[in-house]
Amino acid sequence: MIRAIIIDDEQHCTNRLTDLLNRFCKQTVTIAGTFENVDDAIAGINTLKPDLVFLDIQLHDQTGFDLLARIRQISFEVIFTTAYDNYAIQAFKFSAVDYMLKPIDPDDLVQAVGKLQKIFHQRELTEKFDALLHNIKTADTSSKKITVATSKGLLFLQVSDITRCQSDVNYTTIYLKDKQQIVVAKTLKEFEDMLSDHNFFRIHNSHLINMDCIKSYHKGKGGYVTLTDNTSLEVSTRRRDLFLKKIEEM
Repeated sequence: MIRAIIIDDEQHCTNRLTDLLNRFCKQTVTIAGTFENVDDAIAGINTLKPDLVFLDIQLHDQTGFDLLARIRQISFEVIFTTAYDNYAIQAFKFSAVDYMLKPIDPDDLVQAVGKLQKIFHQRELTEKFDALLHNIKTADTSSKKITVATSKGLLFLQVSDITRCQSDVNYTTIYLKDKQQIVVAKTLKEFEDMLSDHNFFRIHNSHLINMDCIKSYHKGKGGYVTLTDNTSLEVSTRRRDLFLKKIEEM
């Protein structure tokens, strides 16, 4: 879902755009907020961190271009909305996704949102591909970092900061020493292949642990381990002997 805000100094224009989005783009765009002036809009952008800004060009005695010029790093896409067509060239100098003339036509809105979806999809594919290439390049045992692609972008994780990984079907939750939990769209098997050369061991179908984070091992049918974060995890009977051998080699 694309999180959007609307910046327009005319309430009836904001109402119309909101209505059109709810009618034609409800499954794609959610409206996180609306603003009428540059100062409030900048504060809203910093707080809400939208994916998309519908930006009116004429805002009281300022312009949408003034707003963009005051933002240090633009991390969102822009669709300009205006009653005047003489701003088009300047709008596209700001790399706008699209430029819609008021009153906004539903077909133009759907087309602009569709264009935006393609941009986001391509960006996600690029990030995943970059992460794959990075992991291939750093697959040797001397590498101390891994790269993972999340819904928000790329994360570069120090291997030694990972306590364990837990499987959830086609997703894996990475548990870090600082208590962070990161959900990644990769199977546990993929992380097992990635981390096996970094002293990680799969003690169970659902659990891959950092052997350097073992606090104690308790005997039993398969037994269980307690990690430095005080998590206790079962060791499967099938993997117990290999696990004990791995401990002896440490």
